[in-house]
Amino acid sequence: MDPVTLTTDRLLLRTVGPQDTDAVYDACQDADIQRWTTIPSPYLREHAEAFTEQLVPDGWADGSMYTFGVFLHSGELAGMVGITMRALGMGEIGFWAAKEHRANGYITEAALTACRWAFVHAAIDRVEWRAEVGNRASRAVAERAGFTIEGTLRAATNNKGVRRDTWIGSLLPSDLSLPSTAPYLPARA
Repeated sequence: MDPVTLTTDRLLLRTVGPQDTDAVYDACQDADIQRWTTIPSPYLREHAEAFTEQLVPDGWADGSMYTFGVFLHSGELAGMVGITMRALGMGEIGFWAAKEHRANGYITEAALTACRWAFVHAAIDRVEWRAEVGNRASRAVAERAGFTIEGTLRAATNNKGVRRDTWIGSLLPSDLSLPSTAPYLPARA
């Protein structure tokens, strides 16, 4: 699939490329991003280059990962949102916010925009959110975006060689008043 650009009143969501390597590298020097995400730590310039020049374009090209840089209309990088395909019709969202742009609602807005696009244009019927237990900022974004927190998975994340418990939540098209590509039959107690 060719990369798409999405806009909101405050944000521009677009793919990242070599022109964004410096901004990605600078943002990922933040200790919180390195602590709570699975990006390499220390985060080297070669990691940013591989991300912007290979990983992101390859993900769009083969439909395995839809990554959006979250930019203010001024052009400044505010964060990153990606939806990685995990199974037929199911993706997993991941995101981070640049330190100087936290607590403005940008990532919540971007996550909702990306999920709405995925439901309508990428035939996704479930977006899962996962975060290491204790990552309250990520959980707050997921909850504000309308994700239903479904529970805790034991030892579900390997972050830098350590198994950690993981919160999991989901967002369905119906949560955004959108149709699904397949019928949904909820469990009955």
